[in-house]
Amino acid sequence: MGNKQDVLLAVRDVVKVFGPVTALNKVNLEVRRGEVLGLIGENGSGKSTVTSIVAGIQPPTSGEMFFQGKPWKPSSMTGALSGGIGMIVQESGVIAGITIAENIVLGEFDRFGKFGFLTKSQINVTAREALRSVGADDIDPSLPAASLDLQDRKIIEIAKVWVKSPEIFIVDETTTAVSQRGRQILYDLMKRQTQAGKSVIFISHDIDEVMEVCDRLTVLRDGNIIRSLPKKEFSLDVIKQLMIGRELKGDYYRSDFDGSSSDEIVLSVRHVSGQGLDDVSFDLHKGEILGIGGMSHCGMHPLGKILFGFLQARQGEVVTADGTRIRSVKTALKKAVGYVSKDRDSEALVLRAPIRDNIVSAGLDIFAKLKVFLLPADEKTYSKKQVDGFQIKCSSDLQFVNQLSGGNKQKVVFGKWIGAQSKILILDCPTRGIDVGVKQAMYQLMYRLKKEGISIIMISEEMAELIGMSDRLLVMKNGRIAAWFPRSADLSESKIIEYMV
Repeated sequence: MGNKQDVLLAVRDVVKVFGPVTALNKVNLEVRRGEVLGLIGENGSGKSTVTSIVAGIQPPTSGEMFFQGKPWKPSSMTGALSGGIGMIVQESGVIAGITIAENIVLGEFDRFGKFGFLTKSQINVTAREALRSVGADDIDPSLPAASLDLQDRKIIEIAKVWVKSPEIFIVDETTTAVSQRGRQILYDLMKRQTQAGKSVIFISHDIDEVMEVCDRLTVLRDGNIIRSLPKKEFSLDVIKQLMIGRELKGDYYRSDFDGSSSDEIVLSVRHVSGQGLDDVSFDLHKGEILGIGGMSHCGMHPLGKILFGFLQARQGEVVTADGTRIRSVKTALKKAVGYVSKDRDSEALVLRAPIRDNIVSAGLDIFAKLKVFLLPADEKTYSKKQVDGFQIKCSSDLQFVNQLSGGNKQKVVFGKWIGAQSKILILDCPTRGIDVGVKQAMYQLMYRLKKEGISIIMISEEMAELIGMSDRLLVMKNGRIAAWFPRSADLSESKIIEYMV
Protein backbone atom coordinates (compact mmCIF):
# COMPACT_ATOMS: atom_id res chain seq x y z
CA MET A 1 0.00 0.00 0.00
CA GLY A 2 2.82 2.46 -0.32
CA ASN A 3 3.54 2.79 -4.07
CA LYS A 4 2.89 5.96 -6.05
CA GLN A 5 -0.20 4.56 -7.75
CA ASP A 6 -1.84 4.19 -4.33
CA VAL A 7 -1.32 7.85 -3.38
CA LEU A 8 -4.43 9.82 -4.31
CA LEU A 9 -3.49 13.10 -2.59
CA ALA A 10 -0.08 14.41 -1.54
CA VAL A 11 0.35 17.53 0.61
CA ARG A 12 3.90 18.86 0.53
CA ASP A 13 5.42 21.43 2.96
CA VAL A 14 2.14 23.32 3.33
CA VAL A 15 2.30 26.41 5.52
CA LYS A 16 -0.66 28.55 6.59
CA VAL A 17 -0.18 31.81 8.46
CA PHE A 18 -2.92 33.99 9.99
CA GLY A 19 -1.29 37.28 11.03
CA PRO A 20 1.20 36.41 13.78
CA VAL A 21 -0.12 32.83 14.15
CA THR A 22 1.33 29.92 12.16
CA ALA A 23 -1.59 27.48 11.86
CA LEU A 24 0.31 24.94 9.71
CA ASN A 25 4.08 24.49 9.71
CA LYS A 26 5.41 22.59 6.67
CA VAL A 27 2.75 19.88 6.82
CA ASN A 28 3.30 16.74 4.74
CA LEU A 29 0.70 14.01 4.42
CA GLU A 30 -0.57 11.45 1.94
CA VAL A 31 -4.02 10.00 1.36
CA ARG A 32 -4.05 6.53 -0.19
CA ARG A 33 -6.72 4.83 -2.24
CA GLY A 34 -9.19 2.64 -0.34
CA GLU A 35 -8.33 3.99 3.12
CA VAL A 36 -9.91 6.04 5.86
CA LEU A 37 -7.20 8.42 7.05
CA GLY A 38 -7.92 9.85 10.48
CA LEU A 39 -6.67 13.30 11.50
CA ILE A 40 -6.60 13.90 15.22
CA GLY A 41 -5.22 16.56 17.55
CA GLU A 42 -6.22 19.17 20.09
CA ASN A 43 -8.31 22.19 19.11
CA GLY A 44 -6.14 24.56 17.09
CA SER A 45 -3.76 21.76 16.06
CA GLY A 46 -4.41 22.38 12.34
CA LYS A 47 -6.74 19.50 11.35
CA SER A 48 -9.54 21.64 9.94
CA THR A 49 -7.06 24.12 8.46
CA VAL A 50 -5.25 21.54 6.33
CA THR A 51 -8.48 19.92 5.12
CA SER A 52 -10.03 23.30 4.33
CA ILE A 53 -7.01 24.06 2.11
CA VAL A 54 -7.35 20.68 0.39
CA ALA A 55 -11.10 21.35 -0.12
CA GLY A 56 -10.61 24.82 -1.66
CA ILE A 57 -12.01 26.86 1.23
CA GLN A 58 -8.78 28.82 1.61
CA PRO A 59 -5.36 28.84 -0.10
CA PRO A 60 -2.09 27.84 1.58
CA THR A 61 0.49 30.52 2.39
CA SER A 62 3.10 28.29 0.78
CA GLY A 63 3.66 24.67 -0.20
CA GLU A 64 2.06 22.50 -2.87
CA MET A 65 -0.50 19.72 -3.31
CA PHE A 66 -0.91 16.93 -5.86
CA PHE A 67 -4.19 15.14 -6.55
CA GLN A 68 -4.24 12.07 -8.80
CA GLY A 69 -0.65 12.88 -9.75
CA LYS A 70 -1.37 16.45 -10.93
CA PRO A 71 -0.89 19.82 -9.19
CA TRP A 72 -3.96 20.66 -7.05
CA LYS A 73 -4.86 24.33 -6.56
CA PRO A 74 -8.63 24.57 -5.97
CA SER A 75 -9.92 28.14 -5.97
CA SER A 76 -13.22 27.38 -4.22
CA MET A 77 -15.10 24.65 -2.38
CA THR A 78 -17.41 24.22 -5.40
CA GLY A 79 -14.41 23.91 -7.72
CA ALA A 80 -12.78 21.32 -5.45
CA LEU A 81 -16.01 19.29 -5.33
CA SER A 82 -16.30 19.36 -9.13
CA GLY A 83 -12.65 18.26 -9.30
CA GLY A 84 -13.14 15.28 -6.99
CA ILE A 85 -12.67 16.40 -3.37
CA GLY A 86 -15.72 17.14 -1.21
CA MET A 87 -15.85 18.20 2.44
CA ILE A 88 -18.53 18.13 5.15
CA VAL A 89 -17.54 21.11 7.31
CA GLN A 90 -17.55 21.06 11.11
CA GLU A 91 -20.23 23.71 11.54
CA SER A 92 -23.35 24.36 9.50
CA GLY A 93 -22.91 24.70 5.75
CA VAL A 94 -26.64 25.01 5.07
CA ILE A 95 -28.25 28.36 4.14
CA ALA A 96 -31.46 28.78 6.15
CA GLY A 97 -33.28 31.22 3.83
CA ILE A 98 -33.73 28.82 0.90
CA THR A 99 -35.20 25.34 0.44
CA ILE A 100 -33.45 22.04 1.13
CA ALA A 101 -33.37 21.34 -2.63
CA GLU A 102 -31.83 24.74 -3.41
CA ASN A 103 -29.12 24.07 -0.83
CA ILE A 104 -28.29 20.74 -2.45
CA VAL A 105 -27.91 22.22 -5.97
CA LEU A 106 -26.36 25.51 -4.81
CA GLY A 107 -23.72 26.66 -7.29
CA GLU A 108 -25.32 24.69 -10.14
CA PHE A 109 -28.43 26.78 -10.84
CA ASP A 110 -27.40 27.27 -14.46
CA ARG A 111 -28.18 23.57 -15.01
CA PHE A 112 -31.84 24.18 -14.20
CA GLY A 113 -32.49 27.46 -16.03
CA LYS A 114 -35.29 27.75 -18.54
CA PHE A 115 -35.56 31.09 -20.35
CA GLY A 116 -33.65 32.63 -17.44
CA PHE A 117 -35.86 31.08 -14.75
CA LEU A 118 -35.20 28.22 -12.33
CA THR A 119 -37.44 25.18 -12.83
CA LYS A 120 -38.14 24.13 -9.26
CA SER A 121 -39.54 20.75 -10.23
CA GLN A 122 -36.20 19.76 -11.79
CA ILE A 123 -34.31 21.03 -8.74
CA ASN A 124 -36.58 19.05 -6.41
CA VAL A 125 -36.18 15.86 -8.47
CA THR A 126 -32.38 16.21 -8.44
CA ALA A 127 -32.35 16.91 -4.69
CA ARG A 128 -34.66 13.97 -3.98
CA GLU A 129 -32.22 11.68 -5.84
CA ALA A 130 -29.33 13.06 -3.77
CA LEU A 131 -31.21 12.41 -0.52
CA ARG A 132 -32.16 8.92 -1.69
CA SER A 133 -28.49 8.18 -2.47
CA VAL A 134 -27.60 8.60 1.22
CA GLY A 135 -30.71 6.83 2.58
CA ALA A 136 -32.60 9.98 3.61
CA ASP A 137 -35.52 9.85 1.20
CA ASP A 138 -37.94 10.67 4.04
CA ILE A 139 -36.76 14.33 3.94
CA ASP A 140 -38.92 16.54 1.68
CA PRO A 141 -36.53 18.66 -0.44
CA SER A 142 -39.18 21.34 -1.08
CA LEU A 143 -39.25 22.36 2.60
CA PRO A 144 -37.33 25.42 3.81
CA ALA A 145 -33.91 24.49 5.20
CA ALA A 146 -34.67 26.53 8.32
CA SER A 147 -37.35 23.97 9.28
CA LEU A 148 -34.71 21.30 9.96
CA ASP A 149 -32.78 20.77 13.18
CA LEU A 150 -28.97 20.62 13.30
CA GLN A 151 -28.88 16.84 12.79
CA ASP A 152 -30.98 16.84 9.62
CA ARG A 153 -29.17 19.91 8.24
CA LYS A 154 -26.00 17.82 8.43
CA ILE A 155 -27.64 15.07 6.37
CA ILE A 156 -28.42 17.70 3.69
CA GLU A 157 -24.74 18.67 3.59
CA ILE A 158 -23.73 15.01 3.34
CA ALA A 159 -26.13 14.42 0.42
CA LYS A 160 -24.88 17.55 -1.39
CA VAL A 161 -21.30 16.27 -1.34
CA TRP A 162 -21.99 12.56 -1.79
CA VAL A 163 -24.09 12.94 -4.93
CA LYS A 164 -20.99 14.36 -6.67
CA SER A 165 -19.15 11.01 -6.16
CA PRO A 166 -15.92 12.59 -4.87
CA GLU A 167 -12.67 10.62 -4.97
CA ILE A 168 -11.87 11.98 -1.49
CA PHE A 169 -14.68 12.47 1.03
CA ILE A 170 -13.62 14.72 3.94
CA VAL A 171 -15.67 14.39 7.16
CA ASP A 172 -14.80 17.14 9.68
CA GLU A 173 -16.25 16.61 13.18
CA THR A 174 -19.60 15.70 11.63
CA THR A 175 -20.48 12.64 13.73
CA THR A 176 -20.83 14.78 16.89
CA ALA A 177 -23.49 16.93 15.18
CA VAL A 178 -25.73 14.16 13.81
CA SER A 179 -28.20 11.76 15.39
CA GLN A 180 -27.49 8.03 15.64
CA ARG A 181 -29.29 7.66 12.29
CA GLY A 182 -27.04 10.30 10.70
CA ARG A 183 -23.98 8.63 12.16
CA GLN A 184 -24.95 5.30 10.64
CA ILE A 185 -25.55 6.98 7.27
CA LEU A 186 -22.02 8.41 7.40
CA TYR A 187 -20.40 5.11 8.40
CA ASP A 188 -22.21 3.31 5.57
CA LEU A 189 -21.09 5.93 3.03
CA MET A 190 -17.48 5.73 4.25
CA LYS A 191 -17.56 1.96 3.78
CA ARG A 192 -18.98 2.34 0.26
CA GLN A 193 -16.29 4.93 -0.51
CA THR A 194 -13.34 2.73 0.44
CA GLN A 195 -14.83 -0.39 -1.18
CA ALA A 196 -14.95 1.60 -4.44
CA GLY A 197 -11.21 2.31 -4.15
CA LYS A 198 -11.79 5.91 -3.12
CA SER A 199 -10.71 7.59 0.12
CA VAL A 200 -11.96 9.29 3.27
CA ILE A 201 -10.27 11.86 5.51
CA PHE A 202 -11.97 11.59 8.89
CA ILE A 203 -11.63 14.18 11.68
CA SER A 204 -13.04 13.48 15.14
CA HIS A 205 -12.20 14.20 18.77
CA ASP A 206 -13.70 10.87 19.78
CA ILE A 207 -10.58 8.72 20.02
CA ASP A 208 -12.57 5.48 20.36
CA GLU A 209 -14.46 6.33 17.17
CA VAL A 210 -11.26 7.18 15.29
CA MET A 211 -9.66 3.90 16.36
CA GLU A 212 -12.75 2.02 15.19
CA VAL A 213 -13.29 3.54 11.72
CA CYS A 214 -9.81 4.60 10.55
CA ASP A 215 -7.16 2.52 8.75
CA ARG A 216 -4.36 5.00 9.47
CA LEU A 217 -4.05 7.91 11.85
CA THR A 218 -2.08 11.16 11.60
CA VAL A 219 -1.62 13.21 14.76
CA LEU A 220 -1.20 17.02 14.58
CA ARG A 221 -0.09 19.36 17.35
CA ASP A 222 0.31 23.15 17.04
CA GLY A 223 0.32 22.99 13.23
CA ASN A 224 2.90 20.20 13.02
CA ILE A 225 2.53 16.55 12.01
CA ILE A 226 3.68 14.62 15.07
CA ARG A 227 3.33 11.05 13.85
CA SER A 228 1.34 8.72 11.59
CA LEU A 229 0.20 5.36 12.93
CA PRO A 230 -1.01 2.25 11.08
CA LYS A 231 -4.05 0.54 12.62
CA LYS A 232 -1.95 -2.19 14.27
CA GLU A 233 -0.20 0.52 16.37
CA PHE A 234 -3.39 2.25 17.59
CA SER A 235 -3.40 2.64 21.37
CA LEU A 236 -5.59 4.94 23.45
CA ASP A 237 -2.76 6.06 25.74
CA VAL A 238 -0.27 6.58 22.90
CA ILE A 239 -2.74 8.65 20.85
CA LYS A 240 -3.66 10.85 23.84
CA GLN A 241 -0.03 11.52 24.65
CA LEU A 242 0.84 12.29 21.00
CA MET A 243 -2.10 14.71 20.79
CA ILE A 244 -1.36 16.79 23.84
CA GLY A 245 2.39 16.21 24.23
CA ARG A 246 1.96 15.38 27.88
CA GLU A 247 0.19 12.93 30.12
CA LEU A 248 -3.26 13.95 31.33
CA LYS A 249 -2.86 14.82 35.01
CA GLY A 250 -5.63 14.40 37.54
CA ASP A 251 -9.08 12.96 37.02
CA TYR A 252 -10.87 13.03 33.67
CA TYR A 253 -14.41 12.73 34.99
CA ARG A 254 -15.24 13.14 38.67
CA SER A 255 -13.56 10.63 40.96
CA ASP A 256 -16.17 10.90 43.75
CA PHE A 257 -19.46 9.00 43.82
CA ASP A 258 -21.18 11.29 46.27
CA GLY A 259 -24.25 12.42 44.36
CA SER A 260 -25.65 14.49 47.19
CA SER A 261 -26.49 18.17 46.78
CA SER A 262 -28.26 20.87 48.74
CA ASP A 263 -31.97 20.50 49.58
CA GLU A 264 -32.42 24.02 48.22
CA ILE A 265 -34.38 23.99 44.94
CA VAL A 266 -33.25 26.64 42.44
CA LEU A 267 -35.43 25.71 39.47
CA SER A 268 -38.69 23.76 39.15
CA VAL A 269 -40.06 22.31 35.93
CA ARG A 270 -43.77 21.58 36.31
CA HIS A 271 -45.84 19.52 33.86
CA VAL A 272 -44.17 20.95 30.74
CA SER A 273 -45.71 19.80 27.45
CA GLY A 274 -45.28 20.93 23.85
CA GLN A 275 -42.25 21.22 21.54
CA GLY A 276 -42.12 17.41 21.55
CA LEU A 277 -42.41 17.11 25.35
CA ASP A 278 -45.13 15.32 27.30
CA ASP A 279 -45.72 16.25 30.97
CA VAL A 280 -42.10 16.71 32.07
CA SER A 281 -41.54 17.62 35.75
CA PHE A 282 -38.38 17.78 37.90
CA ASP A 283 -36.46 20.01 40.33
CA LEU A 284 -32.89 21.27 40.09
CA HIS A 285 -31.00 21.74 43.37
CA LYS A 286 -28.29 24.19 44.32
CA GLY A 287 -24.84 22.84 43.54
CA GLU A 288 -26.19 19.90 41.53
CA ILE A 289 -25.09 18.55 38.17
CA LEU A 290 -28.30 17.12 36.72
CA GLY A 291 -27.62 15.02 33.61
CA ILE A 292 -30.29 14.60 30.94
CA GLY A 293 -29.74 11.90 28.34
CA GLY A 294 -31.59 10.04 25.61
CA MET A 295 -31.65 9.43 21.89
CA SER A 296 -31.23 12.54 19.73
CA HIS A 297 -34.94 13.22 19.17
CA CYS A 298 -36.16 12.28 22.66
CA GLY A 299 -37.04 15.90 23.49
CA MET A 300 -34.03 16.82 25.62
CA HIS A 301 -32.72 19.50 23.23
CA PRO A 302 -36.04 21.44 23.03
CA LEU A 303 -36.30 21.07 26.83
CA GLY A 304 -33.02 22.97 27.26
CA LYS A 305 -34.37 25.80 25.10
CA ILE A 306 -37.62 25.93 27.09
CA LEU A 307 -35.67 26.18 30.36
CA PHE A 308 -33.85 29.22 28.92
CA GLY A 309 -37.04 30.81 27.56
CA PHE A 310 -35.84 30.39 23.98
CA LEU A 311 -38.83 28.17 23.17
CA GLN A 312 -42.31 28.31 24.73
CA ALA A 313 -44.08 25.30 26.25
CA ARG A 314 -47.72 24.70 25.34
CA GLN A 315 -48.51 23.79 28.95
CA GLY A 316 -46.71 23.84 32.28
CA GLU A 317 -44.12 26.22 33.66
CA VAL A 318 -40.45 26.72 34.54
CA VAL A 319 -40.12 28.54 37.88
CA THR A 320 -37.09 29.91 39.75
CA ALA A 321 -36.68 29.78 43.55
CA ASP A 322 -38.34 33.18 44.05
CA GLY A 323 -41.40 32.17 42.02
CA THR A 324 -40.42 33.89 38.75
CA ARG A 325 -41.74 32.08 35.68
CA ILE A 326 -39.20 31.86 32.85
CA ARG A 327 -41.06 32.66 29.65
CA SER A 328 -38.35 34.57 27.76
CA VAL A 329 -34.60 34.78 27.38
CA LYS A 330 -34.73 38.24 28.95
CA THR A 331 -36.23 36.81 32.15
CA ALA A 332 -33.71 33.95 32.17
CA LEU A 333 -30.82 36.41 31.93
CA LYS A 334 -32.24 38.51 34.79
CA LYS A 335 -32.38 35.36 36.92
CA ALA A 336 -28.70 34.54 36.15
CA VAL A 337 -29.51 31.57 33.91
CA GLY A 338 -26.96 30.83 31.15
CA TYR A 339 -27.40 28.55 28.15
CA VAL A 340 -24.77 26.82 26.02
CA SER A 341 -26.46 25.65 22.81
CA LYS A 342 -25.59 22.49 20.92
CA ASP A 343 -25.79 24.57 17.73
CA ARG A 344 -22.90 26.79 18.75
CA ASP A 345 -22.38 28.81 15.57
CA SER A 346 -25.95 29.94 14.99
CA GLU A 347 -27.35 30.12 18.54
CA ALA A 348 -24.47 30.80 20.94
CA LEU A 349 -22.04 33.07 19.09
CA VAL A 350 -21.87 36.00 16.70
CA LEU A 351 -19.22 34.60 14.38
CA ARG A 352 -18.43 37.81 12.51
CA ALA A 353 -17.70 39.71 15.70
CA PRO A 354 -14.65 39.86 17.98
CA ILE A 355 -14.13 37.50 20.90
CA ARG A 356 -14.45 40.50 23.22
CA ASP A 357 -17.92 41.46 21.96
CA ASN A 358 -19.15 37.89 22.35
CA ILE A 359 -17.83 37.55 25.91
CA VAL A 360 -19.12 40.88 27.19
CA SER A 361 -22.57 40.46 25.59
CA ALA A 362 -23.98 38.53 28.57
CA GLY A 363 -22.25 40.58 31.28
CA LEU A 364 -23.24 44.17 30.49
CA ASP A 365 -25.18 44.56 33.74
CA ILE A 366 -22.07 43.61 35.71
CA PHE A 367 -19.61 46.21 34.46
CA ALA A 368 -21.68 48.88 32.66
CA LYS A 369 -21.43 52.13 34.64
CA LEU A 370 -24.84 53.04 36.09
CA LYS A 371 -26.17 50.15 33.91
CA VAL A 372 -25.83 52.53 30.91
CA PHE A 373 -22.24 53.47 30.02
CA LEU A 374 -19.70 51.03 28.60
CA LEU A 375 -16.06 52.00 29.01
CA PRO A 376 -13.67 50.30 26.56
CA ALA A 377 -11.09 49.76 29.32
CA ASP A 378 -13.67 47.90 31.44
CA GLU A 379 -14.72 45.76 28.47
CA LYS A 380 -11.09 44.89 27.78
CA THR A 381 -10.40 43.93 31.42
CA TYR A 382 -13.59 41.86 31.63
CA SER A 383 -12.87 40.03 28.37
CA LYS A 384 -9.17 39.46 29.13
CA LYS A 385 -10.04 37.72 32.39
CA GLN A 386 -12.05 35.08 30.49
CA VAL A 387 -9.57 34.77 27.60
CA ASP A 388 -6.72 34.18 30.07
CA GLY A 389 -8.79 31.99 32.39
CA PHE A 390 -9.93 29.69 29.60
CA GLN A 391 -6.59 29.89 27.73
CA ILE A 392 -8.39 30.79 24.49
CA LYS A 393 -5.90 30.51 21.61
CA CYS A 394 -6.12 33.80 19.72
CA SER A 395 -3.97 36.67 18.46
CA SER A 396 -6.00 39.01 20.73
CA ASP A 397 -9.56 39.28 22.02
CA LEU A 398 -10.30 41.48 18.98
CA GLN A 399 -9.87 38.47 16.68
CA PHE A 400 -13.16 37.42 15.04
CA VAL A 401 -14.74 34.26 16.44
CA ASN A 402 -15.16 32.64 13.01
CA GLN A 403 -11.35 32.35 12.82
CA LEU A 404 -11.18 30.12 15.92
CA SER A 405 -11.16 26.33 16.16
CA GLY A 406 -14.25 24.56 17.50
CA GLY A 407 -12.82 24.12 21.00
CA ASN A 408 -11.75 27.73 21.28
CA LYS A 409 -15.21 28.85 20.12
CA GLN A 410 -16.71 26.75 22.91
CA LYS A 411 -14.35 28.37 25.41
CA VAL A 412 -15.68 31.77 24.31
CA VAL A 413 -19.25 30.56 24.97
CA PHE A 414 -18.30 29.31 28.44
CA GLY A 415 -16.40 32.53 29.12
CA LYS A 416 -19.50 34.55 28.23
CA TRP A 417 -21.66 32.80 30.84
CA ILE A 418 -19.01 32.35 33.56
CA GLY A 419 -18.11 36.04 33.26
CA ALA A 420 -21.79 36.93 33.61
CA GLN A 421 -21.83 35.12 37.00
CA SER A 422 -24.58 32.70 35.98
CA LYS A 423 -26.04 30.77 38.93
CA ILE A 424 -27.78 28.18 36.75
CA LEU A 425 -26.08 26.80 33.62
CA ILE A 426 -27.94 24.82 30.96
CA LEU A 427 -25.30 23.01 28.91
CA ASP A 428 -26.51 21.27 25.74
CA CYS A 429 -23.78 18.92 24.45
CA PRO A 430 -21.09 21.12 26.07
CA THR A 431 -18.13 19.07 24.82
CA ARG A 432 -19.25 18.60 21.20
CA GLY A 433 -16.26 18.99 18.88
CA ILE A 434 -13.75 19.43 21.70
CA ASP A 435 -10.50 17.53 22.09
CA VAL A 436 -9.61 15.32 25.04
CA GLY A 437 -7.42 17.88 26.85
CA VAL A 438 -10.03 20.66 26.67
CA LYS A 439 -12.77 18.19 27.63
CA GLN A 440 -10.90 17.34 30.81
CA ALA A 441 -10.56 21.06 31.61
CA MET A 442 -14.30 21.57 31.01
CA TYR A 443 -15.22 18.67 33.30
CA GLN A 444 -12.93 20.03 36.01
CA LEU A 445 -14.52 23.46 35.59
CA MET A 446 -18.02 21.98 35.93
CA TYR A 447 -17.02 20.18 39.12
CA ARG A 448 -15.48 23.37 40.55
CA LEU A 449 -18.64 25.34 39.72
CA LYS A 450 -20.74 22.67 41.43
CA LYS A 451 -18.60 23.01 44.56
CA GLU A 452 -19.16 26.80 44.41
CA GLY A 453 -22.93 26.24 44.49
CA ILE A 454 -23.62 26.74 40.78
CA SER A 455 -26.39 24.46 39.48
CA ILE A 456 -25.83 22.73 36.13
CA ILE A 457 -28.18 20.92 33.76
CA MET A 458 -26.04 18.92 31.35
CA ILE A 459 -27.87 17.61 28.28
CA SER A 460 -25.72 15.11 26.45
CA GLU A 461 -25.71 12.32 23.88
CA GLU A 462 -22.43 10.99 25.33
CA MET A 463 -23.19 8.26 27.84
CA ALA A 464 -19.72 8.29 29.39
CA GLU A 465 -19.88 11.97 30.37
CA LEU A 466 -23.43 11.62 31.73
CA ILE A 467 -22.32 8.76 33.99
CA GLY A 468 -19.00 10.41 34.77
CA MET A 469 -20.31 13.86 35.76
CA SER A 470 -23.96 13.71 36.90
CA ASP A 471 -25.23 13.74 40.51
CA ARG A 472 -28.54 12.51 39.14
CA LEU A 473 -29.30 11.26 35.65
CA LEU A 474 -32.68 11.78 34.01
CA VAL A 475 -33.32 9.58 30.95
CA MET A 476 -35.86 10.72 28.34
CA LYS A 477 -37.73 8.79 25.67
CA ASN A 478 -40.46 10.06 23.32
CA GLY A 479 -40.70 13.40 25.13
CA ARG A 480 -41.25 11.86 28.57
CA ILE A 481 -39.04 11.04 31.56
CA ALA A 482 -38.37 7.30 31.26
CA ALA A 483 -36.08 6.76 34.27
CA TRP A 484 -33.98 8.38 37.01
CA PHE A 485 -30.57 7.15 38.17
CA PRO A 486 -28.60 8.39 41.22
CA ARG A 487 -24.83 8.76 40.98
CA SER A 488 -23.21 5.38 41.50
CA ALA A 489 -19.97 3.53 40.80
CA ASP A 490 -22.12 0.64 39.54
CA LEU A 491 -24.09 2.63 36.97
CA SER A 492 -23.45 1.19 33.49
CA GLU A 493 -24.33 2.22 29.95
CA SER A 494 -26.34 -0.97 29.43
CA LYS A 495 -28.61 -0.12 32.40
CA ILE A 496 -29.37 3.30 30.93
CA ILE A 497 -29.75 2.27 27.27
CA GLU A 498 -32.67 -0.07 27.97
CA TYR A 499 -34.74 2.97 29.00
CA MET A 500 -33.65 5.08 26.01
CA VAL A 501 -34.48 2.80 23.10
